[in-house]
This record gives sequence, structure tokens and C-alpha cells, in this order.
Amino acid sequence: MFSSRRLYGIMALITIIYLIYVTYMNFIYDPQAADFLQHKAGLKKQVQLPIWLNIMYVHVGFACLAMISGALNFSQRLLTQYRRFHRINGYVYLAAIMLVDITSGYMAPYATGGKINSIAFNFLNLIWLVFTIAAIVQIKKKRVIKHRKWMIRSYAFCFTNLFIHLITTTMHRWIGLVYETSYTLGVYGSILSLLVIAEIIIRKQRLNK
Repeated sequence: MFSSRRLYGIMALITIIYLIYVTYMNFIYDPQAADFLQHKAGLKKQVQLPIWLNIMYVHVGFACLAMISGALNFSQRLLTQYRRFHRINGYVYLAAIMLVDITSGYMAPYATGGKINSIAFNFLNLIWLVFTIAAIVQIKKKRVIKHRKWMIRSYAFCFTNLFIHLITTTMHRWIGLVYETSYTLGVYGSILSLLVIAEIIIRKQRLNK
């Protein structure tokens, strides 16, 4: 069985590193998202740049908030000593996800790769929210283990963008597939991978009740 403390430490480290990377890439290195937008030139639905960028900034900001609040709520120390904070922070996490979903809903029709990826993002938005609400429903019923299982499934999707970039980069730069194909594999591959990883963590933590 994984040590909960070790698993939390790894997760927190990955979260911190990725948040620094996202902040740098989106707000310092390429605030106009020029590198990313160049792959959308062939879309039937053209990006309205000022609106899209503002929505993207909100999307990234609340995605980062979801990662932070979710990570904090996996802390056993905070749960034990600050239960009220844990509960309030859980609703902050829910609100952040809802705003990520709303902004993603706007951006989905402009997804690189076209409609096939728009469908995937809309599906992701739905199941991420469902998983999170399921976690809240379970804790309301005092089912702590089931609550934790659903939170693991929900929090896994905070790393969707990371996995998309990892898979896309692997397929495009290392294997040589065209970017749009690589990105589509990244989108679908990240959803599947994160679902599997969440279940592996649940099993390794022996949350089987």
C-alpha cells in the first residue's frame, strides 16, 4: 500500500512545479498564447482573440485555484486540526471547478483538432463536475471512504492539461505525428489515463469499502 504521506508529498510537489510552469507560460512567457493559437488557424470557427484570451485567463486562474484547494484538502493534518477550513475549502474547490467548466464550455468549440476534441472537453467537463458532486453527496451522508474515493477521481482531472501536454509533446516531437493528431491523442489519452490512475491510487490505498 502506498504511504499516504509519501503520496501526498509527491502530489504536492507535482502541483507546485506545474503551477509555477503554468503561471510562467500563460502570464509571462506567452501571455497572448501565440504558440498555442497557431494550431487553430484551420478551424471553421475562428477565435475571437480578445474574448478568448480573457476567458482563457479566467479558465487558467480557476484551474490553478482548483489544484491548490484540492491539494490542501488531501492534507490529513488540515483535516484533523481545521475541519471547518476543510469543509469551506471543499466548496471553494467545487466553485473553482464550476468556473473552469463554464469557461471550458466557451472554449470547447475552438478546440485544436476540431469537433472531435470539443466533444471530449464537454464530456470531461460533465464527468469532472459529476465526480465532485458525488464526493460532496457522500460526505453529507457521512460516508468518508466513499467521499475520499470520489475526491481522488475528481482531483485527478486537475492534471488534465499536464497530461495533454505530455502526450501531445511525445506524439508530436518524439514520434513525429502532426500536431492536431497528437493533440487529439493527448486529449483522449489524458482522460483515460487519469481515470485509470485514480482507480490505481484508490486500490493501492485500499479504499475498497
